[in-house]
Amino acid sequence: MNYFSDLISQTIGDLPINLTVVAVNITDPNVVGQMQKVWHNFVQTGQIWALLIGVVIGYMFRNLTKYG
Repeated sequence: MNYFSDLISQTIGDLPINLTVVAVNITDPNVVGQMQKVWHNFVQTGQIWALLIGVVIGYMFRNLTKYG
């Protein structure tokens, strides 16, 4: 893809060309259900506590190290 982009850029000129091909095969269109499943897994594995502790410690560290 990069070679093709360079070839087009040389033939047209120095115009910036950004070629992105997006092709997605959607197997399960239930987006809300997938988000609920991910959230329940996030809570069940205890990662939510790691997130909250990290936010609190990061906030405290920021306040201790800020200047002024």
